[in-house]
Amino acid sequence: MLMTAIFLFIIALCFGLGLLVTVLSDRPTSKPVILIHGGAALVGLLIIIVYMLKGHFQPLLIASIILFVIAALGGLTLFSFDWRAKPIPKALAVLHPLLAFTAFLLLVIYILP
Repeated sequence: MLMTAIFLFIIALCFGLGLLVTVLSDRPTSKPVILIHGGAALVGLLIIIVYMLKGHFQPLLIASIILFVIAALGGLTLFSFDWRAKPIPKALAVLHPLLAFTAFLLLVIYILP
């Protein structure tokens, strides 16, 4: 179950890196890439939330989920800027993947024996 989430987060990470480069170079973003990135991350997040709700309430997993949720809220904010054709705040465009990657590392550490 968690390996599926890891796989989805890796997909989101790959597409997200492309989006970050696009945003930082002031080029228009690809809507299909945004949807794949957000969709993969959302499904991965839902999987780890369901896993936690099945009785796995370890602090490292909870911290990972909290950071993923904060990153997701940042991602929704970035999406709303892009959807309305407003300039995307570069600081948020950098903070979003930093939070998500930290959450990803916590999840990987949680999974490792």
